[in-house]
Amino acid sequence: MDLIEKTISSREIYNGKIISVRLDRVQLPDGQESQREIVEVANGGAVGIVPVKDGRVYLVRQYRKAVEKVLLEIPAGRLEPGEDPSNCAQRELSEEIGFKTENLQRLAFSYSSPGFSNEVLYLYLARDLVRDEAAVKEEGEFLEVDSYGFSEALKMVSDGEIEDGKTIIGLLMASYYLSKMDNQKQS
Repeated sequence: MDLIEKTISSREIYNGKIISVRLDRVQLPDGQESQREIVEVANGGAVGIVPVKDGRVYLVRQYRKAVEKVLLEIPAGRLEPGEDPSNCAQRELSEEIGFKTENLQRLAFSYSSPGFSNEVLYLYLARDLVRDEAAVKEEGEFLEVDSYGFSEALKMVSDGEIEDGKTIIGLLMASYYLSKMDNQKQS
């Protein structure tokens, strides 16, 4: 069966600074018609970084209006126009937690919620962190930085204390990557 939904018409509903929303009329694989509400993210997406130093992972607490609560998250941010994701990761490390690194490993690329959005997320592991003396906080961003033992952070995921999707995926991917690296060293 051909699973492609063919676009019959498309209409912009909203065009903002961060997102735009369109309504697509589509023909389904069985010939029926339906509507799809699509959220298009400016510049295509974001980056999340799992910063690890001396067995500890740095996380930020930040209020998220969409869910009306403070969440514990990995440092992250939106891509600027034409920005390379690894450069964005370095910028966000500096702005959010005041570190920089020369040891940045891409962990994953994913679609945040492809049922209605085109947003992509690049996840990185940052190790060998050093203080960035030139770090400048992003204007209008309010957050608190704390560090946790890596195993403690993983337990916080399984206990439901960490609820942010990119953080959960990032921590689990980093755990897998680091354990794989440890196994290779032992071989």
